[in-house]
Amino acid sequence: MPSIPSQLSDTRSGMIPSALGAAPYPVLVVGDDGVVGLLNDTAAALLPAARVGSPLADGVPAWLAAAHARLDGDVPSEAARPSSPAAGAPGVAAGPIGERSYEAHPSVQNGGGVVWWLVDDTDRQLAHAALRVERERTAFLAGSSNTLLSSLNVDRCVSTTAQLAASHLADAALVVSPARGRRLPVVFCRSGGTPWSERFAVDPATVLGLDESLQGFPPVPSRWIDPATAPDWLIPEGFGEVGSIVVTPLPGHGVPAGALVLLRRAGRESFSQEEEVFARLFAARAGAAISAAHLYAEQASITEVLMRDLLPPVLHRVGGIDFAGGYRPSGDSERIGGDFYDVHPAPAQDDAQESLVVLGDVCGKGLEAAVLTGKIRNTLHALLPLAADHQRMLELLNGALLNAHSTRFATLVLASAARMRRGVRLRLTSAGHPAPLIVRAGGQVEEVGTRGTLVGALPTVRATTVETHLEPGETCLLFTDGVTEARGGPMGGALFGDERLQRVLAECAGMPAEAVVERVQMLASQWVGSGRHDDMAVIAITAPREPAAGAAPGHGQDTVGARRSWEAGSGADGARER
Repeated sequence: MPSIPSQLSDTRSGMIPSALGAAPYPVLVVGDDGVVGLLNDTAAALLPAARVGSPLADGVPAWLAAAHARLDGDVPSEAARPSSPAAGAPGVAAGPIGERSYEAHPSVQNGGGVVWWLVDDTDRQLAHAALRVERERTAFLAGSSNTLLSSLNVDRCVSTTAQLAASHLADAALVVSPARGRRLPVVFCRSGGTPWSERFAVDPATVLGLDESLQGFPPVPSRWIDPATAPDWLIPEGFGEVGSIVVTPLPGHGVPAGALVLLRRAGRESFSQEEEVFARLFAARAGAAISAAHLYAEQASITEVLMRDLLPPVLHRVGGIDFAGGYRPSGDSERIGGDFYDVHPAPAQDDAQESLVVLGDVCGKGLEAAVLTGKIRNTLHALLPLAADHQRMLELLNGALLNAHSTRFATLVLASAARMRRGVRLRLTSAGHPAPLIVRAGGQVEEVGTRGTLVGALPTVRATTVETHLEPGETCLLFTDGVTEARGGPMGGALFGDERLQRVLAECAGMPAEAVVERVQMLASQWVGSGRHDDMAVIAITAPREPAAGAAPGHGQDTVGARRSWEAGSGADGARER
């Protein structure tokens, strides 16, 4: 702001008239009696009612007269106070004159009277107002982005968009999503209200600019849209007459996320061009948030479908044999990992009725290990016609993993189980995996002597197959090393170990398969506590206590005899290389 010429505050009255004539701003000189003594030509043009010799109050706005009265120590009313924060200096007042805004700066003369200097500050006030509006809009956009991006639920994101737009941009807002089938999903919200959704079997082309916005084209200017042509479905019930409409697209990630429609009641000022631009800025943020929510929902759906085949199956009685399984991934937030198990029922036409049980452990954790897990499970499923030959299955699986050029390997244990009249016949083959454990009826725990090399690491894989028999109530437990290598306990660093696992199983003699699995998982989890651990998987194969339905008499005795003959001919550990 330019400084007031020093002549105006000079006490030599002779200089005042010459200063008035040279002053570029309106200047008035008011005597002690409140009468205008002098005013320059600029002041006369600005205040045509002001006259030399007339009281100041008769020719100037009330705010200026009140400011002059305040200088004399006489404040007659509330109007005497400064009308603008800009009038912060002592004696300075501000207010409108016509369509402009002015600041009045007083200079009290030693000889009496006051010289009022009027400065046009309209542009500064407009700049301050524009800056304030921009700050408010920037804060609204930032807050809206945070609110919209805080949820990846599509319906909640759309409802929030309508609610924010209705509360800050218009009297009512609609979010129109792309058509689903023959119906157009629409979310409504009035200012300060709660969003609600409806579906309409309508053509979006009935609203000018809506069909184009849903396809991602630039918006149609508001002045082109006649509110009188708005269809009934577009106007919320009880809204009243529509005065102006804005339709703008909600841009997404390559595909439009929908369209935003703003409604303003009749009697209010129509949407300005600046408001339309601001609405598009908001719509860009809302569209990005809705599109992100759609993308997340799509990816979550795809992940759910893919994960469905990676999750361990729910086990039950298959082929007259009780199966139970349990799995705990290494991370509490994960659902899949590198450990897996499967039970493939025997074909109905197979007289031997052998079901194939697979339990494996892929090197590593998390999603990458789970992907290889899925490949192994699918490969084994394709090799089911060869299930009678464990060695052949392992060789083919080993070749498939080597050809995939994967840096990961796996350990496996295969178990072929067939229900006999009395008990279950088992054939067990381990490929680099911990040996299965058998819980006998008397509480003895036996380690099955099957050994083998890793799968997917060497050009060839060698393994031994052991055949054994489960009497009614006896259980064979297959498990991964995540159980025995779990660290925890009182000091936090001790292994759960093989011996502790065998003691636990000895206590489970005669228990159902589900109870055995639950007991092992519970104690292993308690041992680990909140510490880090590897994936843990266990599967129990239990011979039912009731005899097999429809089995020929004496079949069970033949099986027991065959088992004894097998063990006698294959050595102390009952193992045979294939």
